[in-house]
Amino acid sequence: METRRLGGDGPALSVVGIGCNNFGMKLDLEASAVVINAALDAGITHFDTAEMYGDGRSEEYIGATLGRRRDEAVIATKFLPRPKDEPYTPGSLRRRIIEACENSLRRLRTDRIDLYYQHYPDAEAPVDEALETLDELVRQGKVLHFASSNVNAAQLKAAADTAGPASLNRFCGTQFEWNLLSRAAEEELVPAARAHKVGLVPYFPLASGLLTGKYRREQAYPPGSRFDALSFFADKVVNDANFARVEALTRFAEQYGHTILELAVAWLAAQEGVASVIAGATTPEQVRANAAAGTWTLTEDDLAAMD
Repeated sequence: METRRLGGDGPALSVVGIGCNNFGMKLDLEASAVVINAALDAGITHFDTAEMYGDGRSEEYIGATLGRRRDEAVIATKFLPRPKDEPYTPGSLRRRIIEACENSLRRLRTDRIDLYYQHYPDAEAPVDEALETLDELVRQGKVLHFASSNVNAAQLKAAADTAGPASLNRFCGTQFEWNLLSRAAEEELVPAARAHKVGLVPYFPLASGLLTGKYRREQAYPPGSRFDALSFFADKVVNDANFARVEALTRFAEQYGHTILELAVAWLAAQEGVASVIAGATTPEQVRANAAAGTWTLTEDDLAAMD
């Protein structure tokens, strides 16, 4: 599978990554191991997890499974901000990051985190504190690269403007929601990231499943599907306008002999600055479908026609 450098100076990521939030939640260790190995076998090297996924079990399952295959994977994980009820005092964010890093290293059974995300920005702590602490972890070799997640354009710019003058390692990428049905990030965040040479890592590429083709207008949700089990996701994206878009996009994909799922991933992969598209999976078949989607290269004419 194609690999791309995140932001120019970040890690090389497979163009399709696997979101690991199902490990320890929907999937037990054995089922998670099957998906992890299927991903590696399909050429997916980018594993995106977090300390909060499955209360740490996602990291534990990845660490337990990789074993001798550790060097085949680029492990990205994330630390949580300070607890909401903990008042900020200078150094408290630093302590939270160091504690989280040590715990993640232990659960992942590794000596380094390839890509470490600040899962959410700290509303009270200065960005300097996060950057200085993460820079320290890089110098110690515990973290190789770090990035932001769920930030807005102003927060991204503030971090970029702080890192350079202070001679600190910078956030090499940023992770955020982006898909064919959710394009608000294109207004400010995406242009800001490109301007500061920050790589893009979209999540929710399939709009919580609406872009998989499994849901149809005025039809019951398939039993056991995400929309059937979790109304929150359905309420967020299901409406007549989105179904109309899905139907048009499905027709477009079928003209080329592809599915709408493949189109959703390929469209993101074709966007300037995108290094890797994160897609979750609970079965080897879903892993292989996601990986195959990353091989479709859309032309400029294709992109213009879709818009």
